Amino acid sequence: MSTESILALNPRIRQTARVAPSADTKRNKQHWKRNGDKKCSSCKPLDNNFDDIKHTTLSERGALREAARCLKCADAPCQKSCPTQLDIKAFISSIATKNYYGAAKAILSDNPLGLTCGMVCPTSDLCVGGCNLYASEEGPINIGGLQQFATDVFKQMRVPQIRPINLPPPHELPASYGAKIALVGCGPASMSCATFLARLGYSDIVIFEKQAFFGGLSSAEIPQYRLPFDVVSFELDLVKDLGVEFNKALGRDFTLASLKEEYDAVFLGIGLPDPKLIPIFEGLDSSHGFYTSKTFLPLVSKASKPGMCRCKQTLPSLYGSVIVLGAGDTAFDCATSALRCGARRVFVVFRKGFTNIRAVPEEVSKRKLFFRHTEGGCEVLLRGKFSHLNEKMAICGTVPSFTPERGTPEACLLTPTAT
Repeated sequence: MSTESILALNPRIRQTARVAPSADTKRNKQHWKRNGDKKCSSCKPLDNNFDDIKHTTLSERGALREAARCLKCADAPCQKSCPTQLDIKAFISSIATKNYYGAAKAILSDNPLGLTCGMVCPTSDLCVGGCNLYASEEGPINIGGLQQFATDVFKQMRVPQIRPINLPPPHELPASYGAKIALVGCGPASMSCATFLARLGYSDIVIFEKQAFFGGLSSAEIPQYRLPFDVVSFELDLVKDLGVEFNKALGRDFTLASLKEEYDAVFLGIGLPDPKLIPIFEGLDSSHGFYTSKTFLPLVSKASKPGMCRCKQTLPSLYGSVIVLGAGDTAFDCATSALRCGARRVFVVFRKGFTNIRAVPEEVSKRKLFFRHTEGGCEVLLRGKFSHLNEKMAICGTVPSFTPERGTPEACLLTPTAT
């Protein structure tokens, strides 16, 4: 090839500017844009939209790609960081070979609530935080997403749970395995406890629940967009497959003394049923525009989760500005739920700085992304301090950078449960 031909391949400097009409520029901008406009009319409205927003959710292609990145460490720090001691390396290896049943079996053997934990477990503080790839360019393995993917595939298989095959028949077990066991409260703790007792061979297990639905906190206080109710129902069915009985009729009509007389063992898994209020909030309720997380989140769950009387319940009607006190996971659940209930602006007020926020990092980053695309959105106000409430439910105290808009409706207050 001649020198002239090589030089002809090089880009030439134009002597005049390339001008595109503004109308064409705007049309091309909309045609080639990969992310929607903030005020795009074709986007789904935020009100009453409880679709999944978890950034960890993986498709099959994404799960296989993520599983292939795993180093399969000999002394896996991710497993040592897991409270349930899941064999993480084993189930990721199963996913990499498309053995999804084997992956789900490895997960559910150690954690009966494997699908729930795959969706809401604070993995950045646990297994993901211990991943050897944490400081790499591509980041740590999405262990929570892989766990959710494998157990969700198993859920679609509709495979029932059976007694361990190495257990002898019930009539051949010692008499102690026929002991009557009662579990009070049908939340995650009782479901897990009942599962492991049934796997050990105990056959007379009953769970009491006073609510009209089972699942406890998983059903009532974790929003639909983080944990759908059909996930809790799936895990309840796995517990029922082992012969565990569920009783709602006696949830209010017994005492600890009567339980001890009738049952050989009693497990209390009632959680924290009542919130703790500071003095300035005592005597306030929803009629004053005041909610706690223990009253607000169950109302949202019942009205948004199919299977929890959604057809009979209505979402709390919020409008104007809402203030959420606290900056933990529960506070952000209240904030995002308030936006879905009609609130135009939400202020998350925290008495310390960003470094002291108790919410796990992935939840904070997810909510930042969510709020960025929200009309009006949510603002985090740091180092706020309140002294009292006036007769119009306005908070009085020191809140940096907080200037309520003129004509804003009376404030609706949400507080996460104090611990």
